[in-house]
Amino acid sequence: MCGIVGYIGHRQAAPILLDGLSKLEYRGYDSAGIAVRDGDGQAVVVKTVGKLANLSNKTNGGNAISGSCGIGHTRWATHGAPSVINAHPHVSGTFEHSGSGRSDSDVIGVHNGIIENYQELKAKLIRHNYEFYSETDTEVLIKLVDYYYKKYKMGPIDAIAKTLVRVRGSYALEVMFKDYPGEVYVARQQSPMIIGVKDDESFIASDVPAILKYTRDVYYIDNLEMARIRAGEVTFFNIDGDEVEKELQTVTFSAEAAEKGGYEHFMMKEIHEQPKVVADTIGKYVSGDEINLTEVGITEEDVKNINEIYIVACGSAWHVGMEIQYIVEDLTDITVRCELASEFRYRKMHLNPNALVVVISQSGETADSLAALRMAKERGLKTLAIVNVVGSSIARDADHVMYTLAGPEISVATTKAYSCQLICGYLLAIKLAEARGTLEEGKLKYYLDELKSIPAKMEKVLDEKERIQWFAAKFSNAHDIFFIGRGLDYAICLEGSLKMKEISYIHSEAYAAGELKHGTISLIEKGTLVIGALTQPALYEKTISNMLECKSRGAYLMGLTSYGRYEVEDQCDFTVYVPKVDEHFSGSLAIIPLQLLGYYTSVAKGLDVDKPRNLAKSVTVE
Repeated sequence: MCGIVGYIGHRQAAPILLDGLSKLEYRGYDSAGIAVRDGDGQAVVVKTVGKLANLSNKTNGGNAISGSCGIGHTRWATHGAPSVINAHPHVSGTFEHSGSGRSDSDVIGVHNGIIENYQELKAKLIRHNYEFYSETDTEVLIKLVDYYYKKYKMGPIDAIAKTLVRVRGSYALEVMFKDYPGEVYVARQQSPMIIGVKDDESFIASDVPAILKYTRDVYYIDNLEMARIRAGEVTFFNIDGDEVEKELQTVTFSAEAAEKGGYEHFMMKEIHEQPKVVADTIGKYVSGDEINLTEVGITEEDVKNINEIYIVACGSAWHVGMEIQYIVEDLTDITVRCELASEFRYRKMHLNPNALVVVISQSGETADSLAALRMAKERGLKTLAIVNVVGSSIARDADHVMYTLAGPEISVATTKAYSCQLICGYLLAIKLAEARGTLEEGKLKYYLDELKSIPAKMEKVLDEKERIQWFAAKFSNAHDIFFIGRGLDYAICLEGSLKMKEISYIHSEAYAAGELKHGTISLIEKGTLVIGALTQPALYEKTISNMLECKSRGAYLMGLTSYGRYEVEDQCDFTVYVPKVDEHFSGSLAIIPLQLLGYYTSVAKGLDVDKPRNLAKSVTVE
């Protein structure tokens, strides 16, 4: 959640800060602000509530503010309601309530994350005559830096270090000091942050798309590390204040990959990118008729010693885990448990010491998933991360990493990252079966051929999107939608329902079809839309029976099935077909019509598809 940007160089900072913040809008926010220092250390701070356009208008696109060193922030309210006074940046002195003006404060900063002991720290500062103008934990953090900076008459790095050892919580902190114009200081604990450099310019951001326009050479700052950033120069320090060497890394995708490319919304662009990124991800790990996980680092000996798997994730990644659970258990002799990270990390459960913990996250920064990963490592379990962002916290902390090649995903509602995670899960399941000797003879080549056919079949599904658009318009005013299925189809329904509710704001639920008669069917009334997933041959007839029970109570039925099941049209009011593929992999194709259904429903209602209300792309705080 939230977005951080920073710039130090020779150009006017404010327009660059605004441009960077615009690339981070997908992360979710309710207010925004920037602070720019000129050569003599004086700063101009401007903050607004609402859309970033309000901040741009207030500063004439940033052109009204001079200075070549600045920081910016989009805020998601945690402590304190959305308001100008609670918006970032915060200052160590007092602040002009109009939301803009010059500040001679010694310390000005922004912060992502949550400071858990801010009340205790605030009380300490009040005893030392500090006054507070906002309700935020960030103002406490900035004034605590100021307190140590002045009390001990020390430099910025030492003042920040003294502050951080007294702070509990998560943070990506970015501060400017009046006595050090032309410099920005940063620190990180759990919340994401990257630093880019090019020639005599430096860029700071909480995610790569904010700086891709300017550079692809970046540093990843680790937990409990700090950095002093000057124009084209970055020096890193550990929490003890000792210098740390860092390797400059190159981001592999281009700036154009983070643009809409002619589509009306990022979500539609990303839906259409699925055939390519799925093919790329398959190509990364499949050579001929073999799965090569050498880069991942798990050996066949490791695989043979695993006797249980815990898949841990949140949201759509958890739905991926639900599908993979079915497939691994079907292909191997391994017991699998798919757990919500927010529950797993707090459960006092016995963990099998020979288990593998698989953590799935697009961003690699999901707070609950990261905490669950660290808990598993503390308990001595082997860990594997399936992530999309190179250098992310989860990727760095896991014993083994399996990267998806989805590229930058901007829309809050995941599509292409989800599909790439599924592919990684399929490959892992097949490899586990191969290594443990549970794969039937000849099945390896068959499964790989089926996997390789998926991208072309995805293209065929996308060719039928106009039918989905028509159907979405028909039901865009629905109040309730139910998705039902069994086995893998149930997991597909979980993701389809989430796509619908998160961007259309229509109440939707996914149910295991056999559970309908245990209460849910009482909610069915005339005209209620019920969507049934029917891609598993052995479960087809049972799910159809459940759908017909709904139809007899007035429901309107949509069936989602594979080509060849044309009898579905005799039972359902509307039928969507996807190409045939081995039933283990049907989720990769069946999810696309449901992604399109959610998208077109949102468009028909005139909603903000890419930035749905109350949601953020990555949940980096609890």
